[in-house]
Amino acid sequence: MSELDIWLIAVSLAMDCFAVSIASGIMQKRYVWSNMLPMALSFGWFQGMMCAIGWIAFIYFNGWVESVDHWIAFGLLAIIGGKMIKDGLSGNDEERHFNPSSAWMILTLAVATSIDALAIGISFACLNNNEFSSIAYPMVVIGFVSLMFSLLGLYLGVTFGKRIEKKLKPELVGGIILVLIGIKILIEHLGLL
Repeated sequence: MSELDIWLIAVSLAMDCFAVSIASGIMQKRYVWSNMLPMALSFGWFQGMMCAIGWIAFIYFNGWVESVDHWIAFGLLAIIGGKMIKDGLSGNDEERHFNPSSAWMILTLAVATSIDALAIGISFACLNNNEFSSIAYPMVVIGFVSLMFSLLGLYLGVTFGKRIEKKLKPELVGGIILVLIGIKILIEHLGLL
């Protein structure tokens, strides 16, 4: 696999992080780097580590993980997105509990958006790359690109969130985005698209 292929894979994997980061930025409504940086770092870390975990899982569990990974991602994103939609449709601002900067939410979103990286790690193992050194460089590139796209997504989300805040409920927009990402992952992995 060429270096260009690795970078293109990294960019394609970062798209889910980018979209979720935009949704989170919309809800944060202001630039708070102490909230934004942990999310971006978590997204980058999990993308890289899930690639390695997929590689290891294929070598030791030979494909079992690949048969359920898309259902896990869909379930996590549907639950979080559904909660956000419910909060967004709620007429009472005090009933809204979604906090995109909470440690639990960051962890859940990082896992949900990195499921595709798990599948990519499996595909690296299928290419007879049986030494960990063969996955180390792609893992770092994937993590770095996801980190950068997450920071960009958070920045854009806050920027546009300020503009749509008066017209739309940010939780509703973010929830719809997360549910759509979950559906996209499910459709792609089931081969319906």
